[in-house]
Amino acid sequence: MTDQTATRTPARRGPTRRSRWWGELGWKYPVAAIIIFYAVFPLVYVLSASVSESGTLSSGGALFASFSAANYQALGDTSYWTWVANTLIVGVASSVGAVLMGAAAAYAFSRFRFTGRRPGLTALLIIQMFPQTVAFISVFLLLTALGNVAPALGINSKIALICVYLGGALGANTFLMYGFFNSIPTEIDEAAKIDGATHSQIYWQLIVPLVTPILAVVGLLAFIAAFGDFILAKIVLVSEDQWTLAVGMYQWVSNQLSANWGLFAAGAVIAAIPVLILFLSLQKYIVGGLSAGSVKG
Repeated sequence: MTDQTATRTPARRGPTRRSRWWGELGWKYPVAAIIIFYAVFPLVYVLSASVSESGTLSSGGALFASFSAANYQALGDTSYWTWVANTLIVGVASSVGAVLMGAAAAYAFSRFRFTGRRPGLTALLIIQMFPQTVAFISVFLLLTALGNVAPALGINSKIALICVYLGGALGANTFLMYGFFNSIPTEIDEAAKIDGATHSQIYWQLIVPLVTPILAVVGLLAFIAAFGDFILAKIVLVSEDQWTLAVGMYQWVSNQLSANWGLFAAGAVIAAIPVLILFLSLQKYIVGGLSAGSVKG
């Protein structure tokens, strides 16, 4: 019997556990860190400018080099809190109106079959492609004419601005809600009708509680849109006591030679609180409402 020397080639070693983890999951952490830094740094920079004693954005390279509440105290000497009240009134009224109008229209398109239903949906789809800002000249002329008849609906009226915002509330909101309403089984409506429920009872007592997530999403989006709008608010609101935050705070930095960025930063920090509170309170509805409304039809 002869001895044979078997030569074995070393087996190729597969990827280690660490390399597999890095290839599948680990690379996401540095990417996430970059994205978080990109998103958070402007907020930290504004907060630093709001507590800076100099009142400028370029006074020094270090963040939070000085701490002072002077900018926040100076807000009391301006019309800032009047602008906050105006903004909240316009934002809340616009969001409530957008929810009511959008939900009613979406329910009608989802549950009823009537002549012009498909052309109506198509018209809403086409109209929402054009932002309201492209019609600001028409809005100004219309409100000027209405002001001669009904001053409450004319220029320099918060009610007029709310009506302008609600004029474009049916487009995207209706389509977003329409997909969500279609996900509610029609058997619920039919069972309620057999029990003698009216359309009003079916809508308010059965359907509305089931579509709460999408109502919260639409209300949040409408509030944020009205809260941060500048162009339409600048056109409609003329006097200082009627301005919203976007219009009023712009006056502080519109003149490059006398811009007070510290005061602007302090106002921006406080202005972010209502939106933050609303977002956190509705957070549990946002993901479900957006995903369901966008994929179910």
